[in-house]
Amino acid sequence: MDSNKGRTRYWVGVVSASHVKRGVQGSFAQLCHGKSAPLRRMSLNDWLIYYSPKTDMEKGEPLQAFTAIGKVADDKVYEFQMSESFVPIRRNIHYIPCQEVKIKDLLDQLSFTRGERNWGYTFRFGHFEIGREDFLTIAGAMLGENAAMSLN
Repeated sequence: MDSNKGRTRYWVGVVSASHVKRGVQGSFAQLCHGKSAPLRRMSLNDWLIYYSPKTDMEKGEPLQAFTAIGKVADDKVYEFQMSESFVPIRRNIHYIPCQEVKIKDLLDQLSFTRGERNWGYTFRFGHFEIGREDFLTIAGAMLGENAAMSLN
C-alpha cells in the first residue's frame, strides 16, 4: 500500500524558462525530456514548482530561479505529439500567477540547499520531492506570504 496516498506532496521540476512558459500557457507539465516516470510520481492536488537553471535549454543565459507554481489538475498522464520524432508525456497543471524568484535569495532558508556548497546537485535529477515547509518558503517568495499560506 502506498503510504503517500491521499497526502499532498510537493515537487520541483527543473526546466528551462522558455519551456516553462510554454507549459504555463498550455496548462501542462512536461519533465525530464518528456519521460513519464516523474509525472506518474505526482498525484491529483500535488503541487509543482518549476526551477529554471537557464532561460533556454540550448544556448540560454543562466537564470537560477523558481519560475512557475501550479497544482496537479487531474489523474491523466498522456502523450502529446510535438513532432514526427518526439512524443513526450504530459500532465495537466493549474498554474497560478506568480513572480520569478532567484534561488540565491532562498539558499539559506531551504532544507535542501542550506549549508550546501554544491546545492545544485539535487537539481540534476530533473524532478524531486520537497517538504511542505520548503514549498511554503518558495511559494511565499513567489506569491507573497499571505497567498502562500492559503494554498491547500
